Amino acid sequence: MIYHVRHRTILRYAAPVQVARFNLRLKPAPWPGQWTSDHALSVNPAPSVIESRPAAWPVQVSRLVIEGSIRELVIESSFRAGVQGGAITAQPDDPDIGTVAQAALVDRGMGPSAPANYLYASPRAPLLSDIGIWAGETLSPDQPIVAAALALALRIQSEFAYQPGVTDAGTPVADAFAARHGVCQDFAHVMVVALRLAGLPAAYVSGYLRTDPPPGMPRLVGADAMHAWVMLWCGPTRGWIGFDPTNGCITGDGHLFVAMGRDYADVAPMDGLFIGGTGQSLSVMVDVAPEEEEVA
Repeated sequence: MIYHVRHRTILRYAAPVQVARFNLRLKPAPWPGQWTSDHALSVNPAPSVIESRPAAWPVQVSRLVIEGSIRELVIESSFRAGVQGGAITAQPDDPDIGTVAQAALVDRGMGPSAPANYLYASPRAPLLSDIGIWAGETLSPDQPIVAAALALALRIQSEFAYQPGVTDAGTPVADAFAARHGVCQDFAHVMVVALRLAGLPAAYVSGYLRTDPPPGMPRLVGADAMHAWVMLWCGPTRGWIGFDPTNGCITGDGHLFVAMGRDYADVAPMDGLFIGGTGQSLSVMVDVAPEEEEVA
């Protein structure tokens, strides 16, 4: 499946900003089963510096330096991407969780996607015992890993209420878990913590999800959004497999990978700092359109 993606961000400041530094993570990092082309990044007003820099994880980072007084900043990222491969399903010969946990401990990989990077607690994904107890039966060591991870994703979808606006990017995973509500970011963090407590390498993924309008209705331009899910290392043979706890599924050709890290902080679409101003507002418009549809 081939898509055209456009992601437009508008920052407005209550008072003039004199200096600003931002990190953008909007260009998809290379990932098996997906290709990206024609990436373009537009920033208005133009920054004095814009440069790419390496990251410790599968993340593409662009650093912006804004000098001079501004009241508004408009950032637009666009690209063309294709997702390849068939649907992933559980297999009769999948290894069990205990076997994968042991394999992760002896794996000697050191690259950005090495399992060892995603085994332990991270700033936004502390290893909370309550989550481990809740997930324990689903993730017992004798369970086949793909089927068990899918069962966990389905539990989160079933037991947690999707409620935009009740959490934000800074909500601790403990709070979202206790309240049993939130959005994709919260559900991904809960699943990451549960899997790590079972000894499994689990990563947080930022990306895009194809959404279809109701039958007979046109697709609304700008109505899509970024999405979050989990990547789980399922052993040296199966490798990394994506699980979407918001939708209770294994990821497929409607999921577009952008970045992978230990938690949201590693892959946030935008972060930084500025000098001046007393407040800011943020608006985001996203289009994810199959190639046969034209992005307006």
